[in-house]
Amino acid sequence: MALNIPLLIGGLAVLVLIVMAVKITRQYERAVVFRLGKLLGEKGPGLFLIIPFVDRIVRVDLRVRELDVPKQTIISSDNVSLDVDAVIYFKVTDSCKAILEVEDYEAATALLAQTTLRDVLGQNELDSILSERDRLNNSVQELLDVATIPWGMQVVLVTMRDVALPENMLRAIARQAEAEREKRARIILAEAEYQASERMSEAATFYEKTPVALKLREFQTLTEIAKEKNLIVISSGAAGDIGTTAGLTKAFTKR
Repeated sequence: MALNIPLLIGGLAVLVLIVMAVKITRQYERAVVFRLGKLLGEKGPGLFLIIPFVDRIVRVDLRVRELDVPKQTIISSDNVSLDVDAVIYFKVTDSCKAILEVEDYEAATALLAQTTLRDVLGQNELDSILSERDRLNNSVQELLDVATIPWGMQVVLVTMRDVALPENMLRAIARQAEAEREKRARIILAEAEYQASERMSEAATFYEKTPVALKLREFQTLTEIAKEKNLIVISSGAAGDIGTTAGLTKAFTKR
């Protein structure tokens, strides 16, 4: 049986066209379709058809992606030079805008993040940059959103990864922290002295009103001294003489 070559070639051509016409996008992808250079729309996810040699598709990933912002040398508002790098997390929310409004949305976002980071940090002092990272991250994110939303994108999160200070500034911060700790220690010691003086003043007032208590305190003190110095304390005087000058107290060293 002779083969019909033209029919076979035609069948193969139709098969190739069908294969070229069938496209599949994953759940996290969208396909932007252009027909003869004109935007046709967004397709996906799943199976869809295009016209071969007439339609062209551009796939766009809708997942959140990270973008490293290279280390930037920044001058703070109090004229301190520091190196800062950051990480930006973003996603495409409108695939058509992401393709039409900007040539390379990822590169454009990276450059915009660098300039925005320098602008925001340059308006703050060093202490604010070190202690208020969350506020500064939010400020950078809000400014990036204003610029990237027209591109069909959303900045999900901005975080400063590292803030590198010059060696002389690190030594100055260490000295400042040491001075602050010394200050707190002195304040605590002064507060303790003040509280102790208050208690001693109250005790003096109490002893002034109660001489017997003062005499008992004297005996207790002598007993403690005797134990420490290895002494024998002998008290002479009547029981009724406690608290008066009639009582005599003698201390002898133990032999």
